[in-house]
Amino acid sequence: MKQEIDQGTSLMKYISNEFFRFVLVGILNTAATYIIYLLFLYLFNHNISYTIAYILGILIGYFLNSKITFRVELTLKKFIQFPLVYLIQYLINLVMLNVLIFNLDVDKRIAPLLVIIISIPITFILSKVILKR
Repeated sequence: MKQEIDQGTSLMKYISNEFFRFVLVGILNTAATYIIYLLFLYLFNHNISYTIAYILGILIGYFLNSKITFRVELTLKKFIQFPLVYLIQYLINLVMLNVLIFNLDVDKRIAPLLVIIISIPITFILSKVILKR
């Protein structure tokens, strides 16, 4: 019985540490991607700059989440699958955004912030499934 409790506590601590690292990596990735966007604005219009920054953000996210968050080996298969996290996240976020705005009457300026907060655990689980599989 005590061993089961200890294993459960260890598992929760491990998940918490992974989730904490995931959030920190997300903050770092967001900052890096934003800086990349700003730098490319000197060379291109906002659409091209955003696209380049978004793609580089996916690459940075793959690398940082593999090495720091989940501590797994980089592989071509995972690298190819990882952008699926962002596609799934986008679709889920779009649905949540519309539900919040149209069904729950949340202000459209506040709704995206709530969507981000709600989607963090979903993105964590999706990333973990792809990277640790």
